[in-house]
Amino acid sequence: MKRNLAYVLLLMLVAVASCSFTNKTFENDDKDKLLLDLISYVLEKGHYEPKDLNDDFSVNVFEDFIDVIDPTKRYFIASDIEEFEKYKYQIDDEIKNTDITFFNLVYERLMERMGDAKGIYKEVLQQPFDYDVNESISIKYEDEPFAANRQELKERWRKQLKYATLGTYDSKITHMEKEVVVNKTHENGQTVTELSNVKLDDDHDHSAHTPEEAEREARKSTETTLDEFFDFVDDLERKDWFVQYINTIVDEFDPHTFYFAPEEKEKFDTSMSGKFEGIGARLQKKSEGAKIVEIISGGPVWRDQRLEVGDEIIKVGQNGEEPIDIVGMRLDDAIKLIKGAQGTVVDLTVRKVDGSLEVVSLTRDVVELEESYAKSANIIKGDEKFGIINLPKFYVDFNDYSERNAATDVAKEVERLKEEGMEGLILDLRDNGGGSLKTVVEMAGLFIKDGPIVQVRSKDKGKDVYDDKDERIQWDGPLVILVNELSASASEILAAAMQDYKRAIVIGSKQTFGKGTVQNVIPLNNMLRSNEHGDLGAIKITTQKFYRINGGSTQLEGVKSDIVVPDRYSYIDLGERDQSNPLGWDKITAADYKVWDGYIDYDKAIADSKKRMQASEQIRLIEENAKWLKAEQDETEISLNYDTYKEEKIKDKEQSDYFKKLTDYDSKLTFKSLGYEEQLFTKDSVLREKRDRWHKNLAKDVYVEEAVNVLEDLKINNIKNGKLASVKN
Repeated sequence: MKRNLAYVLLLMLVAVASCSFTNKTFENDDKDKLLLDLISYVLEKGHYEPKDLNDDFSVNVFEDFIDVIDPTKRYFIASDIEEFEKYKYQIDDEIKNTDITFFNLVYERLMERMGDAKGIYKEVLQQPFDYDVNESISIKYEDEPFAANRQELKERWRKQLKYATLGTYDSKITHMEKEVVVNKTHENGQTVTELSNVKLDDDHDHSAHTPEEAEREARKSTETTLDEFFDFVDDLERKDWFVQYINTIVDEFDPHTFYFAPEEKEKFDTSMSGKFEGIGARLQKKSEGAKIVEIISGGPVWRDQRLEVGDEIIKVGQNGEEPIDIVGMRLDDAIKLIKGAQGTVVDLTVRKVDGSLEVVSLTRDVVELEESYAKSANIIKGDEKFGIINLPKFYVDFNDYSERNAATDVAKEVERLKEEGMEGLILDLRDNGGGSLKTVVEMAGLFIKDGPIVQVRSKDKGKDVYDDKDERIQWDGPLVILVNELSASASEILAAAMQDYKRAIVIGSKQTFGKGTVQNVIPLNNMLRSNEHGDLGAIKITTQKFYRINGGSTQLEGVKSDIVVPDRYSYIDLGERDQSNPLGWDKITAADYKVWDGYIDYDKAIADSKKRMQASEQIRLIEENAKWLKAEQDETEISLNYDTYKEEKIKDKEQSDYFKKLTDYDSKLTFKSLGYEEQLFTKDSVLREKRDRWHKNLAKDVYVEEAVNVLEDLKINNIKNGKLASVKN
C-alpha cells in the first residue's frame, strides 16, 4: 500500500511517540523496579523485533554488564564472578518479575572492589618500574581471565599502570635527550658545559634530568590521574550505575535502542535541534578508551583536522591540568569529562588510527550549522565543467519543513550549477550519517521522473512504499554518488535508489555503514496515569526497517558500491557490523519501478573505471596504508620494555611518515566557487577560507578525480548525446 508522504514522513527519522499500545497498569513504589517494568513492557510491545526473555538473553546481559563496568578486569576477582554466576540464567526471570537482586549484588560488590583498588594502585605506584625487564601486556582484555586473588589482581594493576606510565616516561626521557649545549666556558683550564632545556610544544612537565627522576615523575603523574579518576567515580550515585544496567538490557535488542535518563533526554532533544555543544564528535565505548565513530561537520574536531574516525581517546584533561585516564570508564562518564561549556579547553590524549599517541587540545564550541549544509563547486577539466555537491547530512526543521532543508538546498545548488554550464554532477555523501527521510524522497525525485524511492516495514504490518510523484526532472545528465563506510541511513537510501534505477554510478567503499532501521522516542511518563517519582526519562526504540525498492534491506549489508575503491578504513571494523546486537539483513518483495533509460552503456562505464582503479599508483598506496592500519590495530601484545617500546615507536613513525605522501597527490583538477558565493567572499573572509580549504582537499582527492572520469564516460554514453551524435552522422 502507498501513503501520502505528508501523513507520516516527518516522523520517520526520530519522533516523539505516545505509547498507544499501553493497556497495563504500572504500580510500584520502588522507582528502579518501576523503570524496569516500564522499559521491559515497551520493548516487548513496541520493538520491531523483540527478543525472547530466556536463558540465552540472561547470559548475554550477565556477560555484557560485567564487561561494561569492569572492561579491563581490574576490580572483580574470580570468586566474585563465581558468586555472580548463580544469577547467570535467572536475569530473564528477574526482569519478568521486576526483581533487581542481581544488580544490587554486583553494584555493592563493585563499590567494595573499587575501594580495594584505591589501595592497590597506591601500593603499586610506591615502587619504581623497571623498564629494562622484558615483559609485555595484552590489551585484548576480553580474552584475559579474572584474577584469582588479590595478589594476581595487584600484578595486573602493576602491568596496566606500567603501560599507562610508559608514554609519560618516554616523553621525559626524550626531552632529556634534546637538551643542547648553549655555552662553553673555561675555569682553571677546565671546560664547563652549560645545558639548557629546549622548550617543547607539549604540556608535560620536563623537569627530570636523570632516568630515575623521569621514572619517578611519570609514576607521580599516573597517580595523580588515578586520584582524579576515582574522585570522579566517587561522585557517581547508585542511580547512575542502575541506568547502565538498564541500558545493558536495552542494548541486547539492537544498538540503536537506548534508555535516556531525564538529563540525557534533555541533551538528546538539544542535539536533535541541530545544536551540538562540546567537541563535535560521536563516541563509541571500547575497552581501550572512547572511539571516535563520527565527526560532526562544523564542530571543533572538524575544524581542527587532527582527529579522525577510528582514533581512540584514552585520557581527558581540562585546560592544561593533569589528564584523567578514561580507559575502563563508562562511556557516559567519559563524555561528561569531554563535554563542557563553550569556550573552555579540553586536552585529549589520543591513540591515533596508526597507533601513535598525540595530545590534541580543543576549544569547546557550538557546531557551526552552516558547515552542515549543502555546498557546491565547479570542477574544471580542460574545456569541460562538472559540478560537485557535498551534503554532510539530510537536515530538516521537524517543526517547520518550509524552513531550510537538505532537499530544497540541493535543488538550488543543482540549478546554480546548471546555469554555470555543468556537464555532469557528483553528489558527495561520504561521512553523511543520515537524517530526514522526507528530504531523501524529495532529493531522489530531482533525478528521476517519478516512482518509488524506499520501502518501510513496521512491526507486524505490511510494507509502505514512499514515492516521488513529481514528474519533473531537475537533472537528467550524468550522475555519480560518492559514499564510504560512514555513509549511513538516509544516505544509503538515496544511494540504493539511484543504484537500483541505474540512474547513478556509486563509487566508494566495499559497502556503506549498514543502518537500515528507524527509531521512535517514547517518554516513559506518558505511560503512567500518575507519577510520584518525577521525570522517568525516555526510551529510543527501533520500530521500523528500511528496504530498497529492489526488496533488499540496507540493514547490516548497506549499499555495495558499483566501483569499489579502497580507503584507509577498508580493513578496519566500522559500521553496523561493529555495533552490538545489530538486527539482521532480510528481503521483501520488490516495488514496481522501471530502470532509467538515460545511458547507452551503463555497465561499460563501470568496467572502464575498474580498469583505471587497478592501474592507479595512488589507489595502490591507499590499499597499502589500509592494510598497515589493520595490522597495527590487530597488535594487542604491547612490550613494557622501554628499548623495545622505543624501537616500535620509531618504526611506526617512519611508516606513518611514509604514508603522508598520500596527501601530496595532485589530480590536476581546478575547483572554483559558484558566482553567487564569489560575491559573498567580499564580505565574508571566513567563508572564503573555508571554501579554499575544501577546494584544496578536493584537488588531492583521487575519488573525486575518478568520479570526474566516470562522468566523462557517462557524458559520452548519455542517451541525449548519443542521439545528437547520430543526427550529426
